[in-house]
Amino acid sequence: MLPADGHVHSQFSWDAPAGDMRATCARAVEVGVPALAFTEHVDLTRWNLHGQPLPERYSGHVDDHGAFLGDALQVEAYLEEVERCREAFPGLRIWSGLELSEPHWHPDPVAELVRATCAERLVGSVHALPDLHPDAAASGRVEHVETGHGYDQRHPVDVVRAYLTEVAALAASDAPFAVLAHIDYPLRTWPASAGPIPWEALEDDVRTALSALATSGRALELNTRLPLEGRVLRWWHEAGGDAVAFGSDAHHPEALAHGFRDAAALAEACGFRPGATPFELWGRA
Repeated sequence: MLPADGHVHSQFSWDAPAGDMRATCARAVEVGVPALAFTEHVDLTRWNLHGQPLPERYSGHVDDHGAFLGDALQVEAYLEEVERCREAFPGLRIWSGLELSEPHWHPDPVAELVRATCAERLVGSVHALPDLHPDAAASGRVEHVETGHGYDQRHPVDVVRAYLTEVAALAASDAPFAVLAHIDYPLRTWPASAGPIPWEALEDDVRTALSALATSGRALELNTRLPLEGRVLRWWHEAGGDAVAFGSDAHHPEALAHGFRDAAALAEACGFRPGATPFELWGRA
């Protein structure tokens, strides 16, 4: 049996036009996923675009200053669809959930949304970095860009380091989440011109973030959108990390549980084992 997929998006996430909650549930039954969490995006940080075009799949608003914010979650419609899917797929465990971007920057609206949804699975993530563009500096405010656009402003290694610094701050906060998503998020857009990823140069930064996460008692996600480097999971075990979760970060039904067999094998090789039921996080062996 495959692990539960704790990080899935549906049509209720602003960047998932191909998302389909019902079809994703059908896919889970088809491939043998025992449970899944629809962790829809909650993004409250505006991204400065500096004239760069938005991907067509994004649904949101660009303000008069050229900053983008994804559409808000339609809470009532989302919860109603979750209930319909539970009725349609009684043998499948379906959790409500949220992926909270930079929740430590937005404590009040995040707390309000968590209360409104009674979400069962809360995933914390970082998607933004401070904007180093001269226009942003001149504003006198801390402004942000999406992490991938950070490569336009920083050396590639510095992008990853800045990201991991914010991950450590998130982990050290009291933000309401149980699992840290995609610690390797900047590597999705690592520029080919920069050559191989210099893990030796990044090791201390990765270990610092993992240590903060382990101290917090939260779990590390094996996000299979980009296969997690094995050394990162070994470092997580060495940091004393108690648990791992599995997340496909699927934005369309066919991506559900993508790469889970390999991810599960990696987790076992690094010292983690399934829980007593398929609905639990994997713990240390």
